[in-house]
Order: sequence, then C-alpha cells, then structure tokens
Amino acid sequence: MPPQMSCVSSQLRQLIHYHIDNNLLQNALFFSERLAAYDLKSSENAYLLSLCHLRLGDNSSAYEYSKLGAHKGAHLGCAYVFAQACLALDKYKDGIMVLEKSRGLWSGKNNFGKHTPTTRQPYADAAAVNCLLGKLYHGYNDKQRAISCFQEALKINPLMWDAFTSLCDMGANIRVSSLFKMNPEMEAILRVSVPEQVEPQHQSRDVASTSVSDHDRSRPGPRPVSIATDPGDPFNNTQPRSFNGGLFNQLGMSQKLNESNPSLTNLPATVNEMDSPAGSNAQIDASIVPSRNQPGVVSAYPSEPPQAPVRKSRTLLTQGLGMDFSMDAPKMSRGLTSKRGPRPVEPAEESAATQAVRGTNLGAMAGERKRTISGQVVPRQTSEDPGAPQRRSVRLFNQIRPTKTGTAAPPSVGPAPGRELKKARPPISRIMRPNSTTSTVGRQVSGNRKPVPEDQMEVDQRDAIARPYHSATSIPTQRSSETDAVKQEEALNYLLTLIRQFGQGYFALAQFQCQEAFRLFNNLPRAQQETPWVMSQMGRALYEQADYPAAEKYYRRIRQIAPTRFEDMEIYSTILWHLKRETDLAFLAHELIDASWQSPEAWCVLGNSWALARDHEQALKCFKRATQLNPKFAYAFTLQGHEHVANEEYDKALISYRQGMAADKRHYNAWYGVGKVYEKLGNYEKAFAHFSSASLINPTNTILICSIGSILEKQKQHRQASSYFARATEMDPKSHMARYGKARSLMAIGDNKGALKDLMILKDIAPDAAMVHFLLGRLYKGLRDKGAAVRHFTIALNLDPKASPKIKEAIESLEDDDDDELSMMA
Repeated sequence: MPPQMSCVSSQLRQLIHYHIDNNLLQNALFFSERLAAYDLKSSENAYLLSLCHLRLGDNSSAYEYSKLGAHKGAHLGCAYVFAQACLALDKYKDGIMVLEKSRGLWSGKNNFGKHTPTTRQPYADAAAVNCLLGKLYHGYNDKQRAISCFQEALKINPLMWDAFTSLCDMGANIRVSSLFKMNPEMEAILRVSVPEQVEPQHQSRDVASTSVSDHDRSRPGPRPVSIATDPGDPFNNTQPRSFNGGLFNQLGMSQKLNESNPSLTNLPATVNEMDSPAGSNAQIDASIVPSRNQPGVVSAYPSEPPQAPVRKSRTLLTQGLGMDFSMDAPKMSRGLTSKRGPRPVEPAEESAATQAVRGTNLGAMAGERKRTISGQVVPRQTSEDPGAPQRRSVRLFNQIRPTKTGTAAPPSVGPAPGRELKKARPPISRIMRPNSTTSTVGRQVSGNRKPVPEDQMEVDQRDAIARPYHSATSIPTQRSSETDAVKQEEALNYLLTLIRQFGQGYFALAQFQCQEAFRLFNNLPRAQQETPWVMSQMGRALYEQADYPAAEKYYRRIRQIAPTRFEDMEIYSTILWHLKRETDLAFLAHELIDASWQSPEAWCVLGNSWALARDHEQALKCFKRATQLNPKFAYAFTLQGHEHVANEEYDKALISYRQGMAADKRHYNAWYGVGKVYEKLGNYEKAFAHFSSASLINPTNTILICSIGSILEKQKQHRQASSYFARATEMDPKSHMARYGKARSLMAIGDNKGALKDLMILKDIAPDAAMVHFLLGRLYKGLRDKGAAVRHFTIALNLDPKASPKIKEAIESLEDDDDDELSMMA
C-alpha cells in the first residue's frame, strides 16, 4: 500500500531544499519536477520548481512555472521568483503588477538578523521586495517610483547595498552621512536575537530541574525525603531518559531480567532517591528499589554482572537510632564533567544512599556478595578508569538481592521519632578518590558525635564552595547575554560606519567628484583598500580625471591580486589605448579571451586592441559581439560608435551612440559621441545640446566643457566661449585643451596680453606641442614682434613637418606685412 501523499511531498521538499542549499541545482530540479507531478496546482510546488529554473539561469521556464501562483497573489515565493524572471526578460510591467498585488504578504516584514548558519528565511522581506520593485520601475522608465522604492528599502534595511548603488547610478541626491545608521527596528531585533541564542539552554535546564522536582515529590516511598536539585549540575538531572535503540534492545533486555529474577519487577523508585533501611532489624525493602522496567535503570549488559572486589569491613560512625541520615548525589569535578558528557544509556553517578549502604559494614550486606555457581564469593572489580561509573547491574545485585536466612540484619539508620530528615554533605566521589574502598558518613545530627576525618572535612569545604557557584549560574549567564548584545550592537555600528565610508566614496564617484571620491577611498582601512572593488573605484576616479598613468597602476595591481576578474577591464583597456601601450593591451585581450569567451568585457578589450592597431573592421566585430552577450553594455555601444566615426560612417555611429544612451541614460560618453557627430556634420546647435547634456551628467569633465566652448567659438560667440574655457582651466590647470582654447578665444576678442600669459604657461607644460608655438607666432605677429614670431614659427615647423604648408604661409605673411609697411612709407 503506498504511503500518504503528504508524507511523500514532505520528503521531496526536504530533498529539494537540501540540494538547493548544497548548490546541486540539477538534482533539485529533478526532485522538484517529481514533487510538482503530485499536485500541479500547489503554489508551493510551483515555487520550488520555478526557483530551481531561476537558479539555473532558465528565466523563461521560471517565468512560466511561477506565473499561475504569482497572479493569484497568495504565495510570496511565486511572486518574487516571477518578478525576478520578469526583470531578466525585460517584462517589467508584469513583475510590477504581481509584486503590487501581493503587497499584503510582504509589507511590514523584516528578516534582518534572522539569517544565521543554522536558520534562514525562505521568502523575501519588505526591503528585498522594494529593491526588486525599484529595479522593475527603473526598467519601466518610471524614475520617481524607482527612487521611492529604493529609498523605502534603505529605510527598512540600511545595509541594502544594491538599492544604494542603484540610487547613485540614477543620479539621485542622497545624504549619505544620515543614511547608514541603525534604525529603531534593527536595535529591537538585535536586542532580542542575542539573548535568544543563549537563553534556551538555561531555560531547558530550569524546566528540567522543575519537572524533576515535581516528579520527585510524586514518587512513592515509605517517608518523604527532601532532595535539593541543583540546576547547574548535569548529574542531578533525574528526568526519565529515553533508550530507543542504543547498543542493545532495552525492552527485550528488561524482559529477560524479569524472567530470570521475578522479585526485581515493579520497583518504582530510583537509586538516587532510595531511603535508608527503616529499622535496625529491617531488611532492604524491595518496594523502594528502582524497577528494571524503568528505562533509567536498565543495564546495558544483559550477561553475568561484573565481579566485585572484597571490601574492607568498617563499623558505623554512629550508634543507635538517633542519627538523622540523608545524602545527596555526589558531585564530580568540573574538569572531568566538561570532558565526560551524560551517557545515553545509564547515568554516571550513584546516589548517596546507595554509597552509604554499600560503604557500611553491615552483616547482612557482607553476606550478600555475588557468588559464583559453586557458591564462592566473587570479589568486586575495581575500575581502572577513575571516572568510569559502576554498572547498574552490579549495584542492583549487590544491594537488592534477598537476605539469606540466618544473616544479621543491618542496624537501623532511620531518623528519630519526631525529627525531620536534614540534608548531609555527600561523600567524596569515586572519581575524586578512585582507589578508596571505604565510605565515610557525613555530619551527624544526633547527640552522639564522633570526630569527622580530615578528608571528609575537606570534601565538605570544597562542596560548600561549589554549591553557591552552581546555584547562581543564571546570574552570570544573564550578564553574559547582555554583554553579547552590547558586543553585537557595537559590531553592527562599526559595520555601518565602514559601509558609510564606502557609500560616501561611491556616491562622490557617481556624481563625478573624482578627487573627493579618491580621497574617501584612500581613507579606508588598508585591508579594505587592497580589495579589487576598492582599487577599481580608485582607478576609475583617476581615469575620469584623465590621469591615465596613475590609473593604470591600480588596474595592473587588480590583475595581480584578482586575475579572474572581468569587471571594469574595459576601462583598463581604454587606459592602455590612451597610453598607446599596444603590446600590453594585446596581451590583456588574449588573457581575457582565453579565460572566457562568454565575457562581454573580454570582447570589449579585444576590440580596443584592434582599434589601437587601426583595424577598425575587426574592432567593430568585437564590439558587436560584446553587445550581443550583454545588450545593456552601454560602453560597448559607445566604442562601437567611435569606430564608425573613424570610418566616417556617421549614420551608423549615431545609431550606436543612441543604443548606448538607451542602455544607460547617464552614460555621458554616448551623449558626447552624438555631439561630436553633429559637430562634424556642421549641426552646431544639436552638437551644443548634446555636449550640454553630457556636461550636466558629468559637470567635472574638462573635455566636455571645452567641447561646448569650441562649438560657441565656431558660432563666433568668442566671449561666451572664453568663459567656458576659463572654467575648464580653473577645474584643471594642467589641461592643454582648456588653456589653448582660452588663449585662442582671448586673442579673438583682442585680449593679447591675457592670451600671452596662458600661452607661456602652456609652453612650459607642453614644450613639444607644435600648435602652441604656432599660436605664439601668430600672437607675436599681432604684437608686431617679428623676431619672436619667426622663432616660434620655426619651432612649430620642426616639431610638425606635416603642417609645413600652413606654417610657411604664416611666415610669408610676415614678409608681406613688411612690404606693405614699406610701400606705405614710400
């Protein structure tokens, strides 16, 4: 008969989660299909099946299998997987609709602090769903709602780094200093979660001790016995233990013992609570001896009990019936306790009453030694291991065996009439003195007292010191929990401070405040600076400032510490392109392509290598392959447009640039490329508009500002152009393009002195620039300094022989001016 389907489904779900957690996704997919076959309409089954497809990268299948459960709006897992598949498939509207429909399932839910190495939350909380909603709204071109969702995610969980970087990439205005802070909800969760990790142990101890005490009171016995249970001592735990399994079948073993010795059945009390004999002539009462049917007293050795050594006889320390006698279970030393845990089959200690009965020299007990078949007394066997407990079978056969006729009964050690039993100090444990064969009786409460041995006094003193420690274990535990909570809060505050530093640097770089971003990243701890991500951000900041040699050092270091990293390698290839390092660029391209043919960054690097070799057709093929692998790779579209411009294919270049703008609206390089195309086509108005848009995205880029000045200069708006060039010069005093444009615009408006000042600075910065000397020659010509003009024209001719026709024409114009002056004087 087949088992119930609910049990089969439960086992399959366990298998699926097991394989998912161990990243065995093909196995998880196989079992999830078996689970879905039992109930195709179950949303939970559909969720697991779609989750496996999503983890395997099969977004279309994840979309189809989770569609039904997601549109019902009753299962958060299906809705979340469906929305993730929609984001990958560019079906933004469907994902938004499903998540909004299931808002009641995730709104107000916070899983912060609930993911540990042993526990996890399978479904997303409000922060994760809001982050996903923000991405969907951003893909749907609803910028305001996307920003709102990302902000809501960060309010719930400030450590939602993905939401923060998305806001930065969208150009949102953020106050980073007030963002990464612990909110009241996080504080409450943190204060509750830390004690919960510690308290259950002490709670289980307290519950165990309470239940044991109540159980002890209800046990049958000839008279009430007061036994103090120490919750901190694991050996005083007298709860019934379960013996399912083990070395032997406990039920079968107890049945064999009962059959072999019927007098030992139905004995209700435990050894730890056994009373002393009731009178001087009384035998050991079998009614107060533990029953073999109870799981706590069954021996793990069903065969012949072990031999016991002959014990020395010893008289009682007290005489008469006036002794008040009561004992606790002996305690073991802390060092041994930590090494020897509770045994699953039998307890490790004997009761004090058992030790007292075994330790006294009673005639009846002396005659009740275990005998062999021939009738000889078997000597007791001492354990070689001082920490090894005595077998229960030995205790039972030595203490409970019926007394033979003619043997003397043990003297009574019961309490005097009208007296209440009081607790005496326990004798020293056998573990503390393994070779001892005598037992000592503790403090006497009758009038007759005898001197107590020194070893017993030492035991009492040690025990008196140990008792307060065990009884007060809850106080240091509570303090420890509070200390752990404080430590966890301090650790979280430190982490938030560190993430705030990262956030400030990333936000500054997103706003293209490159110098500030580099400073912030440079202030991070040294260990964090050596990570590839931070080094990439620092190199990117230097690259945006056109400091290519310094940026190249950071990316070269990244290649050394993370040779398998592909992210940002396209930026590294562009840096090598600007530095004209053809060999290094070719080597980098082959390294990345050999590592992965499926990496769009690798194809982008290979395209830059072909571009530096001036093979534009091969470069175009590589850039197109990169965009095929990643249709949202905006930088690859931009580089593709640059190659079309080099081939003078301006229409194709415009298409490529616009594809890059569609992939990333804040990709200023694409806006700049469109402006350059319109500038070449003579459409200065559109060129000015696109250069201005690019400058709004990146207001610190001097090239964009200089491009705007050049367009204004071509439109004969020299005064406005000079203001843009002056602004670029202030931002980057070492910019050749900015100073040259400023000097040229100042010459156009007649400010030759100001132009001469900038040109002399530029001559010192770039002494080998032919255009600088050529412009100086023209300036000196305007100042009527013919000698200086000829000198700089000659230098320009030597530096750039290709421009010799233009330079010779300028020199000849100087002679023509002299001829005109002579003719006018004549």
